[in-house]
Amino acid sequence: MYFDTHAHYDDKAFDPDRDELLARLHKEGLSLVIDPGCEPESSRAAIGLAGRHEFVYAAVGYHPEELDQYSEEGFEEIKTLARHEKCLAIGEIGLDYYWDAAHKEEQKALFHRQIALALELCKPVIIHDREAHGDCMEIISGYPELRGVFHCYSGSAEMAKELLKRGWYLGFDGPVTYKNARKTLEVLALCPLDRILIETDSPYLSPVPMRGKRNDSGNLRYICEKIAEIKGESPERIAQATAENGRCLFFS
Repeated sequence: MYFDTHAHYDDKAFDPDRDELLARLHKEGLSLVIDPGCEPESSRAAIGLAGRHEFVYAAVGYHPEELDQYSEEGFEEIKTLARHEKCLAIGEIGLDYYWDAAHKEEQKALFHRQIALALELCKPVIIHDREAHGDCMEIISGYPELRGVFHCYSGSAEMAKELLKRGWYLGFDGPVTYKNARKTLEVLALCPLDRILIETDSPYLSPVPMRGKRNDSGNLRYICEKIAEIKGESPERIAQATAENGRCLFFS
């Protein structure tokens, strides 16, 4: 029923019960999940997890926060992992000027390299964009054939409209349930149902009423309920539509 298009089950927070939790969530309605890597080690772990669970898939890449871990050897490993049959996308990649505004040019160079890899392999991208909206838009605008999702979308309504015109998907997570989510809800209201993906970003960004606890895909229902409220649909319809959207982006 649910397709969690962004969950970091390779994270150490899941070390005590990772495989048992995933098996239980699958029985309770989690039909598909994508685990995005953040550097070679986590990308390798995501591929390994996908190999143990039929419904789990991986994405691989260098997260901008992991720029200091970059090496040519590591990038070669990412390129190899990207060709694995259970790797659906290149991600989590992009720009983050919140944590690191001192290495913008290096971040952009790595972003370009990973976009080139995605296009070479005909795979979509999962983009991390934090306080780097203008540069992210400028970069993707240079690749009109690129497709993918802006994970945990945090840009403006105007930027969202431009992305939607270009055929991009927008990912919505636990923050849609937060009291200060006015801008996100504005974007959600204008986003067509066929361009919405749901994500948990587990173990982070737990939705209300689970804030402060470890997040997992069982909390997708709270995200669906909030989206349903904004879109005037049932939560079941939101779950179905977003699962279809995820299959369209990542499996076609």
